[in-house]
Amino acid sequence: MQKQITFIHGGGSPEDFQADEKLAVSLRKELGPGYSVHYPFLPNDGTPGLGRRKQIAHEIAVSEDGVILVAHSLGASMLLACLSEAEIAKNIGGIFLLATPFWQGDEDWVKAFKLKPGFAGKMDRRTPLFFYHCLDDEEVPFTQMAHYKHHLPWATFREIAQGGHQFDNNVAIVAEDIKSM
Repeated sequence: MQKQITFIHGGGSPEDFQADEKLAVSLRKELGPGYSVHYPFLPNDGTPGLGRRKQIAHEIAVSEDGVILVAHSLGASMLLACLSEAEIAKNIGGIFLLATPFWQGDEDWVKAFKLKPGFAGKMDRRTPLFFYHCLDDEEVPFTQMAHYKHHLPWATFREIAQGGHQFDNNVAIVAEDIKSM
């Protein structure tokens, strides 16, 4: 039986979906036939948070128990928000977050993306949690990973020398960690 992966893309436009599709294809290739990678398009629904929390909660709800969640950029931060704010009835097999922004500030547009205070205490420490960030990320500064290290010290953090925001469309390191579980 194949292990199920759901990959959540960043942004909310068709262009964002197409850009991250290369990451999903890389993951599918690196994992091989023992894994099924589901890559749904989650469009911007026009609300301040793009509707992302609700969309992610739906994707988890229709997944198999033990689903492995992989997310990139905005999708990664919204996955964390969803997991720390919503009642999730599924057992999550692992969480793998790439280039995850840590939203700060009081601008109206930022508020919809920020994690709630105490979010870390609502994460299940028994679920493997991995963060990946390239030092040369041109969109989400690498320094933002330090916030997650502070709040989620039990997680595993992978610093990647180069690959930019899109990891040079190669997520072999993520596949290796998934296979090692």
